[in-house]
Amino acid sequence: MADMVAYFGSFGYALIFFVIALSVIVAVHEYGHYIVGRWCGIHAEVFSLGFGPVLASRVDKHGTKWQIAAIPFGGFVKFLGDANAASVGSSGEVSDADRRRTMLGAPLWARAATVAAGPVFNFILSILIFAAVIMFQGRAVDPVRVAELDTLPPSFTVDIQPGDQLLAMNGIEIEGYETLGEVLSQAPDTQTVEYTVLRDGVEQVVAGPFPSPPVVQGLTPGSAAYDAGFKVHDVLTAINGEPIFDFGQIVDAVQTAQGAELDVRIWRDGEIVDLTLAPREIDDPQGDGSFEKVWRIGMSGRMFFSPETETPGLWHSVQLGTVQVGTIMQSSLSGLYHIIAGKISTCNLSGPVGIAQASGAMASQGIDSFIWFIAVISTAVGLMNLFPIPVLDGGHLVFHAYEAVTRRPPGENSLKILMAFGLAIILGATVFAILNDLLLCP
Repeated sequence: MADMVAYFGSFGYALIFFVIALSVIVAVHEYGHYIVGRWCGIHAEVFSLGFGPVLASRVDKHGTKWQIAAIPFGGFVKFLGDANAASVGSSGEVSDADRRRTMLGAPLWARAATVAAGPVFNFILSILIFAAVIMFQGRAVDPVRVAELDTLPPSFTVDIQPGDQLLAMNGIEIEGYETLGEVLSQAPDTQTVEYTVLRDGVEQVVAGPFPSPPVVQGLTPGSAAYDAGFKVHDVLTAINGEPIFDFGQIVDAVQTAQGAELDVRIWRDGEIVDLTLAPREIDDPQGDGSFEKVWRIGMSGRMFFSPETETPGLWHSVQLGTVQVGTIMQSSLSGLYHIIAGKISTCNLSGPVGIAQASGAMASQGIDSFIWFIAVISTAVGLMNLFPIPVLDGGHLVFHAYEAVTRRPPGENSLKILMAFGLAIILGATVFAILNDLLLCP
């Protein structure tokens, strides 16, 4: 009974943050349709966040009814003259004078712009969030200087202090962050390392921990480490009874285990905790777009200190955010192709249940992780809506492209058949994704 209560409590927590994330993404998506439609002279009768019974509503000065409905898993904008919320067909109740203000009566360019605006606004939201997070977190700047130290167990020697500039490690010069990776690769396989630091204008040699101690920096939702109960800031001190001091030793142990269970001792806020986890084989994306099967536990590490940073400029942050959106889109399309081709497992596809669980998991790791997650999902939603499937925005754009070429819109009967077909595809994919989350890849 206690386990069941804990499960439903955890799922309820995840569901709350899933609704928050989805509401933000849907609101931005539908607002894109609404505002661009308004700019193009198309009148929106209803802007709804959610479906079903209306909980609250108001009519603005433009005559648009803004409402919040009871079922918070989507939303819609109904334009003047639309037969339904999908903007398919005409209600036949519009006067000739108002026809230009309807979706069907507007010029082709206006309809296409209004349809495309939803996904575009999702991408804009993602770019702005990524840019804001990048600006908030800052970027490390040369020279390599310690801003803050991680809290490590007493067994780790840490004579380095905040404000120290790292000049060398075991005699190997640290010129800056571009060369830091090469220096770390030459680090001796010992728990304590000698660092040459500049402190208060004086060079001195002090002892410090291995550059990348086994500290948990991040956890992948639904991964082996997350499900086993690991938390951010945990410090792993032993695996299968063997002491460890380097995050690389975790990687080696995972690869050696080949899926066998690992007994892990961790140091958490001054207390010793023992956990057990089994590495899982996953399809790991490669730089060339392919996938490789590897053993992973879903844990990332970091240096033993946080470096001093500077806030990048707005334009540069936006550029980095745009690159991040492009990377997510490329990896998503590559993953989908490999799933359809049968080259990787369908477990790489997350449905509503998986996304809800991930929402709660990211929220538990901090507000910055949750906001970043919203940006990732917003990119995925924008991309999915561009798929050329009737019902989705991409399907409407295909209809508009057909009209641009043939000089006439698709027939109403053809539209109904295509929309029914598209709806069947979406419903089928949704059911499969839910079964995938619950049964195939729990």
